[in-house]
Amino acid sequence: MTRVCVVGSGAREHALADVLGRDADVVVTPGNPGIPGSTARPPEEITADLFVIGPEAPLVDGLADRLRARGASVFGPGADGARLEGSKAWMKDLLAEAGVPTARHGTFSNEADAVAFLDTLGDLFVIKTDGLAAGKGVLVTEARADAVAAVREYLSGAAFGDAGTTVVIEEGLTGPELSVLAVCDGTRAVALPPAQDFKRVGDGDIGPNTGGMGAYSPVPLAGPDLVGTIMAEGVEPTMAALRARGIDYRGVLYAGLMLTPAGPKMLEYNVRFGDPEAQVVLPRFTSDLAALLGAAAQGCLPADTQFSDDAVVGVVAATEGYPQSPRIGDPIHGLDAANELEGVFVYCAGVGADHEGLVTAGGRVLSVCGRGATLAEARTRAYDGVSAISWPGMHHRHDIAQVAVKGEATP
Repeated sequence: MTRVCVVGSGAREHALADVLGRDADVVVTPGNPGIPGSTARPPEEITADLFVIGPEAPLVDGLADRLRARGASVFGPGADGARLEGSKAWMKDLLAEAGVPTARHGTFSNEADAVAFLDTLGDLFVIKTDGLAAGKGVLVTEARADAVAAVREYLSGAAFGDAGTTVVIEEGLTGPELSVLAVCDGTRAVALPPAQDFKRVGDGDIGPNTGGMGAYSPVPLAGPDLVGTIMAEGVEPTMAALRARGIDYRGVLYAGLMLTPAGPKMLEYNVRFGDPEAQVVLPRFTSDLAALLGAAAQGCLPADTQFSDDAVVGVVAATEGYPQSPRIGDPIHGLDAANELEGVFVYCAGVGADHEGLVTAGGRVLSVCGRGATLAEARTRAYDGVSAISWPGMHHRHDIAQVAVKGEATP
């Protein structure tokens, strides 16, 4: 049996291990106490047929390069390709080079120049850290004063340290957001079913940006024609531009898009499976995921992938104070009961353990997922699962996939 090492410790890695484990022997490093097969051994000390690197930070740091240098088969880009997520300024340059539609933008390390650019935009501003900020280095606001304050705080290093001392400022775009994950083998890319995630902490998309509070797949408004357009106008030109720079990109290319009235526009690329998107897309996979990712790592991607018609909705259960100051150490109740419900499965993220059992150990603790024949059924099951779980101060959004379910019911 193929042995796969999944690198990471969150719900995304739990989902990867779960789906890969259908056809492979899986070890997860460092994992967490809620993920079976977790080990504290570093990836460099593990023997495996395939390494699948989950989070962005080790990819940006060159872990894939180090593993490949010792002869390992790795699904995940090298440090050169990981700059797509490691530097938003570099990504924007590549998008321009590839001719990929995106928002008007500028890159700044000087406050006066940044503020002057703000004044050329409309009434919706997007301020982003150039470097990695755990999904939190983005401000979207209609208030110029808030935009100026964010520029000042980012550039000073007060908000995100060195990650923010260069900022990317964009015009705000309007429309539904969409996530498309494409598996790439250096030359070709195959799209997985789209997902839609919910980045803000509160119902109705209010409050600060987070790493993601839930997601669902499939997305009724994103049919094959739209996905084909996104691949032809976004992902494939990006792959060509990477190859032109001598970058052999083998891994996931996560396209985060806005479906504007003028057509799809690229908001960002990530260089790994999305979290929480992976938790709702990967369980729908019906083929051998280890074989697919292994083929991509070897540069011989098959022409298509196979997914079920089922829907999956995922709801993130978070700790009190998340995202600003999450409280940790509270005992988690009801996890086994939730997993025993029909169509419910729970992936562990910010989970630790004490002598009595599992406890909260991070801001986003669990991805509680429901699976059903329709989005409505999947959504009901996901929230049934959430209702079975508790800890002091637990909170979650109540509107994940709500609009999509209404659209699904419309003739």
